[in-house]
Amino acid sequence: MDTVSARYHKLEPHIEVFGPKDDLPRPAIILFHGCGGLRPHIHLYAETAVLAGVRAFVVDSFAPRGWGRLFATSMVCSGAVFQGDERAGDVLASLWGVSRRTDVITDKVMLAGWSHGGWSIMDLMTHKLTRKGEVGLSDPDPAILKSVAGLFLVYSYLSFPARSVSRNWHYKPETLAVIADKDHLSAVKAAQKIYKRLKDGGVPLETLTLKATHAFEEESFGNSIMKYDQKATEASLQAMMEFIDRVFELAEEKA
Repeated sequence: MDTVSARYHKLEPHIEVFGPKDDLPRPAIILFHGCGGLRPHIHLYAETAVLAGVRAFVVDSFAPRGWGRLFATSMVCSGAVFQGDERAGDVLASLWGVSRRTDVITDKVMLAGWSHGGWSIMDLMTHKLTRKGEVGLSDPDPAILKSVAGLFLVYSYLSFPARSVSRNWHYKPETLAVIADKDHLSAVKAAQKIYKRLKDGGVPLETLTLKATHAFEEESFGNSIMKYDQKATEASLQAMMEFIDRVFELAEEKA
């Protein structure tokens, strides 16, 4: 079982860094891909985020484990291995490592996740992190989550065995959840019900429902189940930028 630091050092060589070419402390966003692994749209979100003046860190959870796209789509996407509760350890470790960087403002870090990545982030919020072995780490520490200023979640997987389906969150950062109304993995009404329950439980959560399928930013998809939608992609990117501005209060700083 990894320690938090050991898990981060395994991930670190596979974390891509985007942002201003300086060493000034800045807010940061950490991005976690879906079950199919790193796809071009994750880099698009990262490149767009840095336009706001933040640093973006794209975490590849599969490369350190030696997993390619075939393994990911057949084993991870099927739920056979590496479910969100286990990957939540990657999220916590990445947060620990990134927030310790001298070019990042420690208490201004946002977590962003797509599908499986969103599932993993949401599962992390359901843990107290006070017991050895939670999220697969020997030394989970709730103090690490003090760095989290917000969550940006896009078509997060919200069916069994995702913990947020039936569990409330112990940690409640400001959250924006993008829902795809034609999502075949997480029915829109079920997702809205879950998000409403979390909001009623004290999570400062907003939702944005788009007319699109799951993985609507993936240009290689073109079927009725998953289809690229430029309009939805642009709306999601715009929502992220506005959320970054609001959470990090960047608009006030620019003024």
